[in-house]
Amino acid sequence: MAQPSRRRPGQDGPLLTQRAAIVFLLAALAGIGATVLAALAGNAWPVAVSVGGGVVAPAVLFFNQIID
Repeated sequence: MAQPSRRRPGQDGPLLTQRAAIVFLLAALAGIGATVLAALAGNAWPVAVSVGGGVVAPAVLFFNQIID
């Protein structure tokens, strides 16, 4: 649902809404968790970071859908 803009002309507003910040925070935590788990499983750090990076995009889509 679209909300009316509450910003006044000439004033800077927040860069992200609270909802967007929560979605990105949860996605980043999921990516970090996946990276740590992949590293603990014995993968090299570049592979573990790639796994964590691959988790972030689906996590953003997932958390965006479930947080209303």
